[in-house]
Amino acid sequence: MLGPGPTTAAPADTDDTPRTAREATIAVEGVLERVLDARLRQARETDALFAHDMARRVAAFTRRGGKRLRTAFVWCGWRAAGGTGDPTAVLRLGAALELLQACALIHDDVMDGSSLRRGAPALHVEFARGHRAGPAGGSAESFGTSAAVLAGDLALAWADDLLTETAFGVPQGPRLHAEWREMRTEMVAGQYRDLNAQAGGSSSAEEALTIAVLKSALYTVARPLALGAALAGADSATLGALRAAGRSAGLAFQLRDDLLGAFGDPALTGKPAGDDLRHRKLTPLLAVAVRLAGTAGDHDAAAVLAPGAGTRAGHTVERMRAALERTGARAEVEARIEELAAAGLRHFEAVAAGPDVRREFAALVERAAGVAPRPAEELV
Repeated sequence: MLGPGPTTAAPADTDDTPRTAREATIAVEGVLERVLDARLRQARETDALFAHDMARRVAAFTRRGGKRLRTAFVWCGWRAAGGTGDPTAVLRLGAALELLQACALIHDDVMDGSSLRRGAPALHVEFARGHRAGPAGGSAESFGTSAAVLAGDLALAWADDLLTETAFGVPQGPRLHAEWREMRTEMVAGQYRDLNAQAGGSSSAEEALTIAVLKSALYTVARPLALGAALAGADSATLGALRAAGRSAGLAFQLRDDLLGAFGDPALTGKPAGDDLRHRKLTPLLAVAVRLAGTAGDHDAAAVLAPGAGTRAGHTVERMRAALERTGARAEVEARIEELAAAGLRHFEAVAAGPDVRREFAALVERAAGVAPRPAEELV
């Protein structure tokens, strides 16, 4: 169902028109505010309790932000494909992606049992606390989980509504919707492969790569680039080059995220450190460590990285971190990030984009991957 008219953003004022990806990520906040205000008004008209307890929390979670990387890559894809003029549709695409990201994070925290997100309690934790503080009976944890699933669904509905409204208003609407549809399916496939690998205790490098591509690389970089380019009317060659660049850069982003998940500072990442290790989530980092431990005959590392080792308590997580270092897995993944970042730049060179857009893409890859990408020949 389409949302109310007020979500439609007016054409950008000439003086306020963003000219860079950074300016676009700032401008998209205003679009999100208008969209969220309209959705909250609609929610209050539907049901006051639902609006107060759920819609309000989803809006607040979305407003807490994040890196807004998907908005930046949509902008970069649009510019790379020759997009010019009124950026309203580009910014609305970015806002739709930020709402989709809210859905993905809310559901991901439920599946992973994570307690912290964006420096605040995860939504299922917040719902559970509200349940305990009130007169309701039953399990607070069960209530929190169920409510968070619905909250993620609501964010997805808002994202779909915004994408549909935007697609209806531009000639490239069918192409936008096709990219969006593929992206949503890839996200769900990646999440399921992640759950399935964890349940089966997989250590397969191929499985880890498949999950990283489906769950993160395509959704974070490749599809946003393609959405922006499709809006600009890109040809198939441009779309192919951008998808290849996005896949490489997106994998570099995911590998960096894996390292931050294992070794990062929660004060900087906004989420608990060691959660992936505690739950033994299959990541390329873990798969590399298992392979290297086997090759080196490091039985202690192999044992601590194996499925079900100990209870994954704090001391076990520390031993896993030590194994990641000792086997050389951390160093190998760092090197792979550099290679992938360079490959992303190389694929982007096939796009007939100006030097300013190329510099902007390189800066975005550096921001996503945590390393300044260098030409591939310098890494040989």
